[in-house]
Amino acid sequence: MGGSDENFPGIIRPSNIQGVGPNRRALSAINKNIIRDPTYPCAVHKRGVLTEKNVAENKNPVIPLHRPVTRIFAAQLAGKDYHPSAEEIRPTIQLDVSINQSKDYNIIDEVDQTPVDDDDVPMYVQHTEAMLEEIYEMDAEIEMEDIDEEVTMVDIDSCDKKNPLAVAEYIDDIYAYYKKTESLSCVPSNYMENQSDINERMRGILIDWLIEVHYKFELMEETLYLTVNLIDRFLALQSVVRKKLQLVGVTAMLLACKYEEVSVPVVEDLILISDRAYCRKEVLDMEKLMVNTLKFNLSVPTPYVFMRRFLKAAKSDKTLELLSFFTIELCLVESEMLKFPPSLLAAAAIYTAQCALNGISQWSKTLEKHTSYLENQLLECANLMATFHKNAGTGKLTGVHKKYSTSKYGYAAKSKPAVFLIDAAEP
Repeated sequence: MGGSDENFPGIIRPSNIQGVGPNRRALSAINKNIIRDPTYPCAVHKRGVLTEKNVAENKNPVIPLHRPVTRIFAAQLAGKDYHPSAEEIRPTIQLDVSINQSKDYNIIDEVDQTPVDDDDVPMYVQHTEAMLEEIYEMDAEIEMEDIDEEVTMVDIDSCDKKNPLAVAEYIDDIYAYYKKTESLSCVPSNYMENQSDINERMRGILIDWLIEVHYKFELMEETLYLTVNLIDRFLALQSVVRKKLQLVGVTAMLLACKYEEVSVPVVEDLILISDRAYCRKEVLDMEKLMVNTLKFNLSVPTPYVFMRRFLKAAKSDKTLELLSFFTIELCLVESEMLKFPPSLLAAAAIYTAQCALNGISQWSKTLEKHTSYLENQLLECANLMATFHKNAGTGKLTGVHKKYSTSKYGYAAKSKPAVFLIDAAEP
């Protein structure tokens, strides 16, 4: 900036500059001294236009070089910001035509043609010009950062500002609350160790069957996720014998339907799909036991609520949406996926689906913001999901694969898995 801080102590503090301080002089006096100061003859001769004679006779109207200095310092003293115009930063000195045509005056002779050193230029001029250049460079950098941020960050709720059902004013607070309370709806992934007559394989068979029931009844997506959540939370607290496990499943679906659906299946329909293994009284008794065990807490954030928000942040199309739901439904039957919170399952499902469709890993800044997960936090879960996708349709638990092999679900099950996620995790 025209010299080091050792040469120019107090370069940012205007109070250290001559004429500004507790006993500062009027700006007019400072201006006068800057023009007439004999200590810096370059202010007169190096510019080739300022002589005491011309200034006194007012024959050479100019834009004073000190104007940006005084305005900046005056603004700083007043506690305000001042941005000088381009004309003030690089003033154009206008010469009187009559002077140029005078026989007694030659501007070429008047101007000293020797190179100008920084030490010959007044301190305040060096300081001002360098400072202004730095300010404008910083402004340009900040503007570029803002542009880059705008490109990478998207306001996903801008299209819903006038939609009262979207509650755009509160949506971020709602999902912050979901994220805060999701741990209350989680169960230990090894909770089956406390069960004496059932195991994880039986749980998987039950949920795979319920996925088919859910599809046949054409129920809402929310109902399926709440059904699975109720089953796991109930089994984590209540010991159940093997022959009652299916009763737990149909009762959980009945409760989920009452909570989510507009038209609820009747008890007789659930008894029928269970091949009449239970009577109406048994279903109702299990319903009472379940809601009391869960203390009537049915309002929990499931992976579905996070899926909808995160898909919006991903600006998903129908293909990505169906593949994401196919991926996360594959996880419902796998008890080892209970170790991941619902929000991470949703984020990893979208990440895995994006990888499968695009062939490369990608995770935008917008998704980072709304999911609160970085890409490396999703890799373990995404690796398992890609493995489930690769093995879908094999084995006995094929309910999800059959469901997503139909035209209604866009044949999502037939898409190629993101194998590179599996390979990257292998040693």
